[in-house]
Amino acid sequence: MALCVGMVLMLAFSLELPLAAAGEAALEAADNTEPKAQATLYSLMAERLALMPAVAAAKFRSGQPILDPAREAAVIAEARAAALRVGLIPDTVEALFVAQMNAARAIQSRLIDSWSTPGSHQSDTPVPDAPDLAATIRPALSRLTPDIVAAAVDVARGHAPAGLDAFQMSDGAVALDAASRAALVRAVAGLRVYPHRLAQLSATGVLRVGMTGDYAPFSLHANKDTSGKADALADWSGIDVDLARDLAASLGVALQIVPTTWATLADDLSAGAFDLAAGGVSRTLDRQRVGLQTAPYHADGKTPIIRCADQTRFQSLEDIDQPGVRVVVNPGGTNQRFVNQRILEADLQVYPDNRTIFDELVAGRADVMFTDRIEVELQSRARPSLCAALAEDLTYQEKAWLLPQDPIWLAYVDTWLALRLAEGAVDRAFAEHGAKRRPATRRPAIRH
Repeated sequence: MALCVGMVLMLAFSLELPLAAAGEAALEAADNTEPKAQATLYSLMAERLALMPAVAAAKFRSGQPILDPAREAAVIAEARAAALRVGLIPDTVEALFVAQMNAARAIQSRLIDSWSTPGSHQSDTPVPDAPDLAATIRPALSRLTPDIVAAAVDVARGHAPAGLDAFQMSDGAVALDAASRAALVRAVAGLRVYPHRLAQLSATGVLRVGMTGDYAPFSLHANKDTSGKADALADWSGIDVDLARDLAASLGVALQIVPTTWATLADDLSAGAFDLAAGGVSRTLDRQRVGLQTAPYHADGKTPIIRCADQTRFQSLEDIDQPGVRVVVNPGGTNQRFVNQRILEADLQVYPDNRTIFDELVAGRADVMFTDRIEVELQSRARPSLCAALAEDLTYQEKAWLLPQDPIWLAYVDTWLALRLAEGAVDRAFAEHGAKRRPATRRPAIRH
């Protein structure tokens, strides 16, 4: 008969097995009566507590107090943020980490007391060497946080608290007292997920929208480098910024824009970095595989922008796709995908900053760029030396917003969008930023 997870962990810690071996043993011990998600969570929590003798030794040698409120607050903030990304109710995750930290302090106190008490068995034993607390031990603890949260969401979604009382530790250095064990059991049993994104938004009071900030007229950040951090809403402008404000107002929540990039947009959405992605996002089949796309609110297509002086030189795609023609492209989005598929002979230059890429054409360092018709029109007005090369588009594409795979959330956003389209609010947002919306129901001419 297989040992229960608690017994495996008890043996692992009493024999001082390596942490990785303890985790593997715990998972191997899981049988049909103990779901794998629970076994994973047990193992990760045990790994965290097994680091406490090293923490205790480091604090004992340095004279640092056991209680570190600033550090604990940082850990809780990190855990709450990780919980929100995966749809866990942050309060329930905070309770889990508070229980772990209370248990950790109990282990540290017992060890430090024993090392400090004359005549005790452990006071006669040299305090073990410990890695540096800040440089080694705390990073190891931090690395466990997202794994614990990921296992916690699996347990919460499984709604299977049975067997949690199997979480046992040895009577040795990392023994858990009954109160600590009971608190951990209650915390794990109390883990909960939001039923859907609307419930999460209502509870948190914040709508997080991912935008690249480099694609006027849809989204533009006032500074070139957003540093991957959310910042002042006043620094953002564009059609989709205005529409996102309206969506947030319809929900009665605050708007927070989260910077992303075209190359990482889908991964950031999947990781829960934001509640939807906007800012000139094209509907694609690849994006449909990772999320849900709203109904389209604008349609255009890829077309080349060139220096006006070169209009007689470039009158077709064939004229452009020639050796010696310098085609510049920004990485990670549909522009680069189009160029990779359709430009086979011309010289390609990948330019990382979509905000200043058109200056490469103006300065004569590149000859052609392919982008959406709406951006070509905007940039040719802003830079009179640049012109659209072709009257027709080379592709057909639609702009939409990309959401997580949550049908209830999608239904809300689609309903909001349909109403705003019917009321003319979307057209007014386009006009406010010097652009004209082309309805997706009217397919533009395409030059093949």
